[in-house]
Amino acid sequence: VARTRSAQTRPHARQAMDVIVLAGGFGTRLRPWTEGRAKPLLPLLDKTLLERVVEAVPSGMVDRVVVAAGYGIDEMKSFIAGASLPYETVLSVEHEAMGTGGAVALARQHLSGDGPVLVLNGDLISSVDVTALASHHAATGAKATLSLWEVEDPSRFGVCDLDESGMIGRFQEKPEPGTEFSNLINAGCYLIERDVLSGLSSDKHSMEREVFPGLAEAGGMAGLAFTGYFVDAGTPDSFIEAAQVCIANGRHDTGRVQGDCWLGDDSVCSGEVRGSAIGPGSVIGEGASLVDCVVLEGARIGARAKLNRCLVGMGATISEESELSDLVIGH
Repeated sequence: VARTRSAQTRPHARQAMDVIVLAGGFGTRLRPWTEGRAKPLLPLLDKTLLERVVEAVPSGMVDRVVVAAGYGIDEMKSFIAGASLPYETVLSVEHEAMGTGGAVALARQHLSGDGPVLVLNGDLISSVDVTALASHHAATGAKATLSLWEVEDPSRFGVCDLDESGMIGRFQEKPEPGTEFSNLINAGCYLIERDVLSGLSSDKHSMEREVFPGLAEAGGMAGLAFTGYFVDAGTPDSFIEAAQVCIANGRHDTGRVQGDCWLGDDSVCSGEVRGSAIGPGSVIGEGASLVDCVVLEGARIGARAKLNRCLVGMGATISEESELSDLVIGH
């Protein structure tokens, strides 16, 4: 079990709870960035994706973070051992894909406290109000309480039927247009009671498809919608959007903001950047143009290069006068 150095001395917060982060994927949609690298450790401005996901929870509410991971385990262990995180962190290692339900069940052995457990999808950057979610959970007496996000077209998602008391009566998977009974989808953040956790199968299964519908039918599932922003950072386009959301909402501790861009410490920009995040120590050459890009630490963009919607890896070099669009460039 890997822990942060400060775990033994951190005071126990009165309302703190265990948090499980589901980060078991291989990050295939972000290759080659994730070839040989753990996706939760990719930088999103000046913190890792993992830290960005957890920072949605007020720091006083986090007791222990259990990261359910199946890839890049050695890298994750090294990060946790050396990071100065404000919460205790442990790894729950999946040796095979377990589905969301199996991953949560496997993580049970690492839980430390009592009371409900918060589960977070490891790709989500959102403005979810966890304090309000916890209050709603307590007020309804639900066995599980799901954060909800309203979408215009729910046909690509599973939607839920939320009544006036804030309880979910049923779910509907990828409804045909016009047949949906709501526009509220699962926003990848939920509170769940320990007795439900203890009853989960250790086999591969899905919380969303095999656990939640039964809880709803039994009257034990609550839901609470939130507004603001909600981004699944698992694809190149959405990773760029996640960076832009972090810039717009001041989710960074270092660097500087220039227009709608974030420039990391010691970065040099001699070109034009829009809607982009430029990592620490990176150099943007004279006359270069970057629109909606994420450039990681130590990269060099040649003079007069034009990049649109690109992810540029750590230490990568882009030649002068290159014209690139919609590419993920390796570290």
